[in-house]
Amino acid sequence: MSYLLRKRTMLIVRSFTILLLSCIAFKLACCFSSSISSLKALPLVGHLEFEDVHHASKDFGNRYQLIPLAVLHPKSVSDIASAIRHIWMMGPHSQLTVAARGRGHSLQGQAQTRHGVVIHMESLHPQKLQVYSVDAPAPYVDVSGGELWINILHETLKYGLAPKSWTDYLHLTVGGTLSNAGISGQAFRHGPQISNVHQLEIVTGKGEILNCSKRQNSDLFDGVLGGLGQFGIITRARIALEPAPTMVKWIRVLYLDFSAFAKDQEQLISADNKFDYIEGFVIINRTGLLNNWRLSFTPEEPLEASQFKSDGRTLYCLELAKYLKQDNKDVINQEVKETLSELSYVSSTLFSTEVTYEAFLDRVHVSEVKLRSKGQWEVPHPWLNLLVPRSTIKEFAKGVFGNILTDTSNGPVIVYPVNKSNIFGGEQVGQPNISSNTGGRGILFGGHPDVGVREFMSLIASQTD
Repeated sequence: MSYLLRKRTMLIVRSFTILLLSCIAFKLACCFSSSISSLKALPLVGHLEFEDVHHASKDFGNRYQLIPLAVLHPKSVSDIASAIRHIWMMGPHSQLTVAARGRGHSLQGQAQTRHGVVIHMESLHPQKLQVYSVDAPAPYVDVSGGELWINILHETLKYGLAPKSWTDYLHLTVGGTLSNAGISGQAFRHGPQISNVHQLEIVTGKGEILNCSKRQNSDLFDGVLGGLGQFGIITRARIALEPAPTMVKWIRVLYLDFSAFAKDQEQLISADNKFDYIEGFVIINRTGLLNNWRLSFTPEEPLEASQFKSDGRTLYCLELAKYLKQDNKDVINQEVKETLSELSYVSSTLFSTEVTYEAFLDRVHVSEVKLRSKGQWEVPHPWLNLLVPRSTIKEFAKGVFGNILTDTSNGPVIVYPVNKSNIFGGEQVGQPNISSNTGGRGILFGGHPDVGVREFMSLIASQTD
């Protein structure tokens, strides 16, 4: 009797569960059907795509796949505003969310949205880049939020100008990097990209189109820059420019000791006009050097570089660049020689080359093209970004580089030294709880694209104010 009762109870529970799930599925289907109908009725210059949406369900991290309900291909800022305003007016019961997508280089699905609307920012009707005040002390360029940094470089170089701060990879959209921070080897001097923006045009979460700057809608300006897209979508930006060099002296030197490596980095970012770009990286479990450095670096001493062996030791590579013009090349080379003589690198490991400014800034793209040709680009890229106080960086390096990573086939560990005042001097970037008498360093783990899923780590070092 008890057996039959239990069986009957189980059947009732199962039937109720199936009925509940069916009701939920029916409700969702009705909701999505209603959402599709209302979205299709929007008067747009561009268009909404409801079928071919799978390309918007991936990103560079390649770890999440969230299929959207639709992809908006806007031809104007009004298209973006109309779509967002419509979704906002539908209210939360629609369950529609919105994600702006540039080149899809987010790492954990931030440029995706399940059953929502992805805005394809590169579809914005292209406008000619406008460079202003070319001969004035403070030139700038107005660009679309969907414009690529590589295109900005090409256009501004026609005027002998260029943005002050970059990311290592330039085939990204303006809105994408400004929504994060935009950090590379120039950040120790100029701060991240978000510190070099004069003005923004924003579409808010209510579908309003607003201009903002430090003087106009300043809270919105500070919130959007580095705000991960949570305070509005960047549709236009005014970027500060500076005179561009023609050539770059690109240098790499090696260290066996992390303390000496870190000390030299901090010494260089504290000095005036010694170098224009300062980074570095850690080499773990490698026997050769050239095959493991970024593929676009070809030193003038290839034989010496190829003969150097790490013998399995952990090495620290300091990467430097000095901008050149033809009329000051000899003077700059002498200054570089004198500065290098003050550093504590292994004396036999000085490797250098000279490349054009454009080739230097676009160096990572060279590696991307090679990896794509081998089918080794579309792999997972797990990522982690940390800030570590300078007071504990040696202990951190010993534990991470000396223990955790020694038995892994990891990719490069990139090191960014920056002045804390340049990173945390404004309101744009959320500050960690670091006291004023300590510096900060940051660690970024991710998947290196050369072979499968690997740890990738980037260290941002910050000097005491």
